[in-house]
Amino acid sequence: MDTSSPSPDQATVSPADIARVLGGEGLTTHYQPIVDLRRGTVVGYEALARFDAAERNPEVWFARARELGLGAALEAAAVRSALTRRANLPANTFLTVNVGPDVLASAEMQDVWASSESLGGVVVELTEQHRIESYVDLEPSLHALRAQGALVAIDDAGAGYAGLHHLLSLRPDFIKLDRGLVAGLDRDEAKRALVEMMGTFGSRVDAWLLAEGIETGEELDVLVQLGVPLGQGYFFGRPAPEFAGADPDSVLRVLTQQQAGEHPGLRPLIEFAPTAVEVDEARVLLGDDRHDVVVILDGHGRPSATVDGWGALHAIRDSGLRINVSTPLDEAAQRAIVRSATSRFHPLVCTDNAGRYCGIVRVERLLDALARAAAPALHA
Repeated sequence: MDTSSPSPDQATVSPADIARVLGGEGLTTHYQPIVDLRRGTVVGYEALARFDAAERNPEVWFARARELGLGAALEAAAVRSALTRRANLPANTFLTVNVGPDVLASAEMQDVWASSESLGGVVVELTEQHRIESYVDLEPSLHALRAQGALVAIDDAGAGYAGLHHLLSLRPDFIKLDRGLVAGLDRDEAKRALVEMMGTFGSRVDAWLLAEGIETGEELDVLVQLGVPLGQGYFFGRPAPEFAGADPDSVLRVLTQQQAGEHPGLRPLIEFAPTAVEVDEARVLLGDDRHDVVVILDGHGRPSATVDGWGALHAIRDSGLRINVSTPLDEAAQRAIVRSATSRFHPLVCTDNAGRYCGIVRVERLLDALARAAAPALHA
């Protein structure tokens, strides 16, 4: 690839801009909370570089610095800025900093590590923008960091070139799930399966799984159900100059999900059905042959009707279609089979305690789950 001239975006960052930052001006650090998905408490923060200039995208700055041969210097400056606030970290929290594996052993970065007698409570995230050419060459730097008390994380696992060999070779303490895996997790069974697999792998190699980029309550719900221990994202809080707490509503949702996990009700059977705000929109969604039911929502996210594959509208009210997601299996089956013959096998539309849409449960899956639950008792 020809890197003799910067891309249009990178051209917005001049050598003079980078020189100014390396001179100590225009670079600050924001911190995004990392939350324990079992207790709802903030257990750490990710340090993120911010530039006080017309071009604010950090990726553009770091890419431009690399083109100019200043990548290691700029990354070292960003890490140094992040570490200046270590003394102000809330009790029992850790701080993660991003470092490219290609600059980990650079003189600039070694100076940063040497300036700290101990790196206890620091997690070094190896970013995936650049391929690791030799795991053997990387080992001395990782050993030195761990000897100072630092932990190691793999950033964006499940994206880019990283694979199981990458994880096995580095044996990280944290595995960060890429936003691409987390986005739409509540609507994608394949993503669920992959996250579950990563969780199993993490437990076998004694690594914590951390889901990044959580932006919706539905994504959070699935991650909690799958037992992912840590998470971060806009749903909990945006990066800020101070060590802020997590959004109270997001914490409440974590605790509610954990309580629900003791009595899961219909949650294990839920699948996604697309939503619409009007019947015509629902029929358009049905027209692509990927869906056989669409749920109509009101302005508050509550289901008001469904539209089936034939285009027929079924009102929710008094139809036996809506059910609370915490309802036990046997009670849900009883409610389903006493419906009229024309609607007996229509999917149940699940809602949370506020009446908001969670997903659907098909009667066939419900009956299968009941049969499986009864099988051990029959053979006892």
